[in-house]
Amino acid sequence: MTQPIVLHDADITALLPKVDVRSVLERMFRALADGDAVQPPQTLSLFPCDAGDFITYLGVLAGEKVFGAKLSPYIPGDGKALVTAWTLLMSMETGEPVLLCDSKKLTTERTAATSVIAADALADAGASVLTIVGSGPVALAHLRYAEAIRPWAEIRIASPNIAGRTGLPEKSAGGCAITRFTDVDQAVRGADVVLLCTSSGKPVIETAALSKTAVVTSISTNVANAHEVDPAALSGFDVYCDYRATTPASAGEMKLAAASGVWSPDALCGDLPELLAGRAKVPSRERPAFFRSIGLGLEDVAAAVAVLAAARGQ
Repeated sequence: MTQPIVLHDADITALLPKVDVRSVLERMFRALADGDAVQPPQTLSLFPCDAGDFITYLGVLAGEKVFGAKLSPYIPGDGKALVTAWTLLMSMETGEPVLLCDSKKLTTERTAATSVIAADALADAGASVLTIVGSGPVALAHLRYAEAIRPWAEIRIASPNIAGRTGLPEKSAGGCAITRFTDVDQAVRGADVVLLCTSSGKPVIETAALSKTAVVTSISTNVANAHEVDPAALSGFDVYCDYRATTPASAGEMKLAAASGVWSPDALCGDLPELLAGRAKVPSRERPAFFRSIGLGLEDVAAAVAVLAAARGQ
């Protein structure tokens, strides 16, 4: 048996500049659309005695002849909760493990890349104002991926505690000035694309502040039924997600909206495989478009395959 490659956080940091995460994910979503990949539902497992939980993210990528799983535990502490993630890749040919890697940075990268793939597909070609809600590492990763999708005239970063943040960029890579906002709803007004990048378990924006042509993306956290927009607002959106077969059963606002009867998964306009394959309904521009990602195991598998190739090529 060949020993699997083990990559720790420092190894991933060194390899990431050699990996085009967005292109890797786009190929994966097209493979999913073509039936060359399998995405099972994610599962949440609770630790006894309220000691935390872990989410299992699974995926099969036939073209790469691998399958795998990412395990992401949430461990409450006296202070800040501990959240880690590790991905295991297995060979479809030998059934043996080929890679075990720390997935914390990979999760940040694939989360941001997925949001921006969706934003690029859904936003109007003339979109010129970008708002990012959040100011942590995930928000900054979204900024890096979003900088190139449009010739932005204005970029805003909004967070209630942004005044205390250091190290935030003053300009984008393309030279666009970045304005900071403590009032999130003010930052959202007039924005063409709004990327929600928080770890909040409750709504972070007032959806009434959105223009009817805006595109909003939202991500997931380990908080039970986490949602960055009001579930009741879904009925006023053109709704998209990363994968229609699994996301509505896991995304907090979708579960809550469906349970209360204000929205149904049948109202989904499309998912990322359908968007990239040209099979999704286009945004109406009569009301905002909302994209929700929960983080797919296939995203983790695809990102891990890419860093494995980079590690082998060193």
